[in-house]
Amino acid sequence: MNDTPTITAVQLSRYRIPFPNVGRDHGFAMGHFYEPDSTGHRMVLGVRIHTDLGITGEYMSIAPATFEQALMFVEYLIGKPALQRERFYGQAKSLLRKNDRMGMGPIDITLWDLAGKFHGAPIYQLLGGYRERLPCYASTYHADRQPDGLSSPEAFADFAEQCLELGYKGFKIHPWGDPDIDREIATVKAVGRRVGGRMALMLDPCCVYDTFADTLAVGRACDEEGFYWYEDPMRDGGVSLHAHRKLRSMIKTPLLQGEHVHLVEAHADMAAADATDFWRADPEYDGGITGVMKIAHSAEGYGMDVELHIAGPAQRHCMAAMRNSNFYEMGLVHPKLTNIACPPVYACDYEDELETIDADGCVPVPQGPGLGVTYDWAGVQQWLVHEELIDTAA
Repeated sequence: MNDTPTITAVQLSRYRIPFPNVGRDHGFAMGHFYEPDSTGHRMVLGVRIHTDLGITGEYMSIAPATFEQALMFVEYLIGKPALQRERFYGQAKSLLRKNDRMGMGPIDITLWDLAGKFHGAPIYQLLGGYRERLPCYASTYHADRQPDGLSSPEAFADFAEQCLELGYKGFKIHPWGDPDIDREIATVKAVGRRVGGRMALMLDPCCVYDTFADTLAVGRACDEEGFYWYEDPMRDGGVSLHAHRKLRSMIKTPLLQGEHVHLVEAHADMAAADATDFWRADPEYDGGITGVMKIAHSAEGYGMDVELHIAGPAQRHCMAAMRNSNFYEMGLVHPKLTNIACPPVYACDYEDELETIDADGCVPVPQGPGLGVTYDWAGVQQWLVHEELIDTAA
């Protein structure tokens, strides 16, 4: 094609999708876990960017708190050339300067899908990517209260062994929202003794440890079991450079930080402050595919690796174009639940579930144009909560 597509409209649709047997303990600000006879929900933002050439970029986002932020800047896209992603990245970054900029990611990913469709190529090829199979680690739901779930150190060890038998290269524990430090340490030791040396092991407490002493005690248990990384343990929310630099100096297990700081500058500051060993990035949280590749290249300059947060087609395309990344996070997985981070929004065979991996513990990178997936817009209509069509320039 010789013509450049011009953006004519942006369609934002919000869905509330139910998941059976999923609970959430809001009292401890923790994520989802197994709770029979309950119903959990995942809010999904559907984005469609329309152009005058009839090419439409599409994306379904699970990132929180993006709808209102997207509304703050998408009107500035109307009438603009659809391929100018760098321009939009900078513009949105300024317009959202009083916010956390989470709204940038889903829009940028949608623009990349549009670009791939325009060029007739998958995104990872446009990025110069070369990997077509990605090694995975199993990333668990949060610990359960039910005795037949992930409710004890032994249950986590059993599940880790199951994941090893399926072919996973690594296993990450998301423990309890009401942490008992003795139980946390027992879980680290149970998993380490069961599968240590055969899988890369990770621990992500999701910022629930109240004291530095507790954080240090669990970190030293990770040291004893040879854990691959220790992620976001403290109540600071994963943003304190001083606290993580201090922790890093006192344990051997590498820290993985960066999920709760956004965009390339904050990630680079964390590395420069010696506050992490691995970088964390997410195309939904960090300015889209454009933002993640900035982070990946910046980390490369520091001689450091970037591990992408959670599963999804955008993550697969980014990782395929990154040299300095080790694992694809297959999550969230559980012996009794489907993945709440992969809602039923696809009209194709794309999935991120416990048994999605091949015998070598890998998943493929989608090969179709753009993201390489097809969304079931008609099927998700039953869960529609709200919709906005923006077709007038600011």
